Amino acid sequence: MTQIAEGQSAPEFSLPVDGGGEVTLAGLKGRTVVLYFYPKADTPGCTNEAKDFTALAADFEAAGATVIGVSKDPVKKLDRFKSKYDLAVTLASDETAGVTEAYGLWVEKSMYGKTYMGIERATVLIDADGIIRRIWRKVSVKGHAAEVLAAIQSLRSS
Repeated sequence: MTQIAEGQSAPEFSLPVDGGGEVTLAGLKGRTVVLYFYPKADTPGCTNEAKDFTALAADFEAAGATVIGVSKDPVKKLDRFKSKYDLAVTLASDETAGVTEAYGLWVEKSMYGKTYMGIERATVLIDADGIIRRIWRKVSVKGHAAEVLAAIQSLRSS
């Protein structure tokens, strides 16, 4: 399994997004990118995380950052999720988990004694040059979006 590390180039990606079209890392060159990986749209933790990033959307924009949520959900489900909660972040569909695997976040999980493969809730902060600046693994949702924003703001001031 691939493991990414802070200071290395972020793996390139191209993913379909809510509302149609696609997003690529190359297309975001020159901007800070927040890639947050979440297990499943419209579940409690994932909904709260998306709402928290949405609440701070203007601040991320002011900091020159693009926020993209990545899950295995198909685009149609992402469209419904986005409109149901009026989300202001881009939602990308990684149905094959190829990008999730490239970032080392397709992991073995367990629930009720059963093990299965799934997306680890994690966030990757990529600078304007495509370098990974920070990785948050096994994210706890509460306060996370604000922590990511603070990290971007401190990068910009250094």
